[in-house]
Amino acid sequence: MANVKLIFQGTEKSETHKTELEVYCNAYEEISVVIKLNSNYPSFISLDKITAVRLVRELKKQIGFLDLKGGNTNE
Repeated sequence: MANVKLIFQGTEKSETHKTELEVYCNAYEEISVVIKLNSNYPSFISLDKITAVRLVRELKKQIGFLDLKGGNTNE
């Protein structure tokens, strides 16, 4: 498996631009999601494959709601 880690940042509009969300596959072949705030103690969760797929489906559904509300998906 590739050694890849994606980092997403919050928006300036919501004033979360200093917050980071990391997503990567860990050594246990789970998906790790880490939220780094302005503190030294990040929050994290590890998801098995089935749960990660459910998360993706829910995110897609919520993004669809943004489209219905006229939200900007180009951020």
